[in-house]
Amino acid sequence: MLESKIEDHVMIITLTNGKTNSITRETLDGLNDCLKRTSLESSIKGIVITGQNRFFSSGFDLNTFMGFNERSEAIEFLGYADEVFLDLFLCPKPVICAMNGHAAAGGLIMAMASDYRIIVNHPKIKVGMSEIKIGVPLSVAQSAIMRFGLDSDKKFRDLMYFGEMMDVAAALEKGIVDELVDTGELLGRAKALVSLWMDTPARPFCRIKEELKMETGSRIRKRMADTDWHPALDCFFNPQVKETLKFVQSTME
Repeated sequence: MLESKIEDHVMIITLTNGKTNSITRETLDGLNDCLKRTSLESSIKGIVITGQNRFFSSGFDLNTFMGFNERSEAIEFLGYADEVFLDLFLCPKPVICAMNGHAAAGGLIMAMASDYRIIVNHPKIKVGMSEIKIGVPLSVAQSAIMRFGLDSDKKFRDLMYFGEMMDVAAALEKGIVDELVDTGELLGRAKALVSLWMDTPARPFCRIKEELKMETGSRIRKRMADTDWHPALDCFFNPQVKETLKFVQSTME
């Protein structure tokens, strides 16, 4: 679930699902609609994605994961999520992630699909990828998007293998985020970046971004079509994984 508005010719998307802004099917539908509108309307310069309260996003809604009764349901949901995340990654206009709070799992993947990540400079905010600790792997598209956002295989390895949540200073040092800002500056700085890149003659940013991401996007689409990734989704029916998902969900309620 999300809310959207146009402010200073920028599409502001705010994740608004419960305490942790988890990502549901409705969230993906809303994001998909915002991406299409931004791409089609020349008056919209770009997108800023943020959250509400103490979280940017905890990731995919765990109740959705626990509700899968058969593999086909997991295939449909995660296949759709991959398409939306890939469209976010390849959006022809600037996408700035304005991280107001904690970001984990699918929330961090969404952030990494953006062109630039700024986060509130607060010592209690944590960022990381916890999938390995709950027994859930990343899809082809999710892995490639995460890897693109980091500057080495080693950083991707460490982030994914250890599943640690880190503070914003460590996230900046590792290149997971690009910039720290004070709370009151978050949205203003994000909108300023969109304007910086788009308020130029003929908007060359769009072509530069296309060249930067074209090869990765094509590779992701090819692997999504050619790779049999469906058996990996049987993890959702593993009793230990189900119990872990229930426990994690209970800590968020």
